[in-house]
Amino acid sequence: MARVISVYLPLWPIDRLRRQAGEAAPSPEAPLVLAGRIGNRQVVTAACTLAQELGLSAGMPVSKAQALVPGLQVLPHDPHADAASLERLALWVLQRVSPIVAVDPPDGLVIDSTGTDHLHGGEAAMLETLIGRLVMSGVTGRAAIADSWGAAHALARHVAEPVCLAEPDTAETVLAPLPLSALRIPSTTLASLHTLGFACIGDLLQQPRAPLTRRFGPELCHRLDQALGHAAEPIEPLRPSELVEVHRSFAEPIAAAETIARHIGKLVVQLCAALEERGLGARRLDLLCWRVDAHVQTVRVGLARPQRDPKRLTRLLCEKIETISPGFGIEILSLTAVVTEPLEARQVASSLLEEPAPDLSALVDVLVNRVGARGVYRLAPVASDVPERSVTRVAPLSEPVGSGWPDHWPRPARLLPRPEPIETVALLPDHPPVWIAWRGIRRKVARADGPERVFGEWWKRDAEMIAVRDYFRVEDDAGERFWVFRAGDGEHAETGSHRWFLHGIFG
Repeated sequence: MARVISVYLPLWPIDRLRRQAGEAAPSPEAPLVLAGRIGNRQVVTAACTLAQELGLSAGMPVSKAQALVPGLQVLPHDPHADAASLERLALWVLQRVSPIVAVDPPDGLVIDSTGTDHLHGGEAAMLETLIGRLVMSGVTGRAAIADSWGAAHALARHVAEPVCLAEPDTAETVLAPLPLSALRIPSTTLASLHTLGFACIGDLLQQPRAPLTRRFGPELCHRLDQALGHAAEPIEPLRPSELVEVHRSFAEPIAAAETIARHIGKLVVQLCAALEERGLGARRLDLLCWRVDAHVQTVRVGLARPQRDPKRLTRLLCEKIETISPGFGIEILSLTAVVTEPLEARQVASSLLEEPAPDLSALVDVLVNRVGARGVYRLAPVASDVPERSVTRVAPLSEPVGSGWPDHWPRPARLLPRPEPIETVALLPDHPPVWIAWRGIRRKVARADGPERVFGEWWKRDAEMIAVRDYFRVEDDAGERFWVFRAGDGEHAETGSHRWFLHGIFG
């Protein structure tokens, strides 16, 4: 089942201008519009959110907009700069989300996400992450995922707030209440349909196709079929000239796994030769398989370190062959190094006394491409006394973070995701618990050590200015050891609630 993401950037010209202007950007406190010429008229081509709230919109004469909003900021519109920046944004999405990304001008992107959602924690997480990255970059965006480009395009512009996830095989249901303008049909056709009393897409779904085609031509029904997924709408993937890419066409389509693997090996050799000429190594590879029915099957593999070893790259790609559905045959194979880094030849150091450090990158590459990047990581210390902030996840082969693990007090082998409340009895302010009750089980404390006082980090938030925790290591009569703490110093109510929590378990 194909899955397509449509990204809608409703304020793209304004966001692009502000991002590129940097510190010289127009003030966000005052309404801003961009102006362009249509014939001899100067009209508003884009308006910021504040300007729209004041009643300004695209197509309005600039003179009228200035009369309605005194002090209006008016700047010239540069459509060519918008298009160039949109293509750069598409390349950024290509490197991080999916192998097939295209520009959907003037204010959108389209992404074929078929088979890539598991790399991002599912479709919902993928959309949330994508929109979150855009927002952090100063770009307003909405996104929707559906079975077809047409359906995703319509949902992104008329439903998403800021994301919308349409379940598979529900295109007709989700499209029915949307306005006819969601079908991407010409304005003249749209006006004629409104004149005839059609208001939403659902009004067209039950109509006979022949009268509609005779009256409006084939485009209306074709757009409707594209939105419903009954007609193909291929996405031509973005491929800038700076990407290292090789491809092979076949006189006769191929389908056997052994044949696909053989040609993958040949493409990898060509790609590695091209990378070597440029002094580069691949960090991410995209294999695109163009089928005879115009569908594209994609395979994406990532590498922990830049590589151009043909054997390693071929093995990683061939492990993914089982995910390729060749259909009636593949007529073009394309292999692209989407992300590259400099990789120069170097002398391997050797010693008669010390064995060289093992290279774990091959193992990491295999694991990451099987279970996803989120499932392979290394724990690293963070300079913080607060236990839940003292550890972070880093890439498996990342460089040391420069901090050490705390060694003044032992730490539990397992730290709970969040402290869990427990019932207990203890003498205040410095005595350990006599017993604890956790998850419905009461345990008598046989031995205890503590307290270890942890102070709040006042530089992070004011609420931690005087907050403290007193941690104890306790062992029950069965030999199980736990890490518990009391919120507060046991004397002053403002330092904490004086409630007890279990935060970790010792091995």
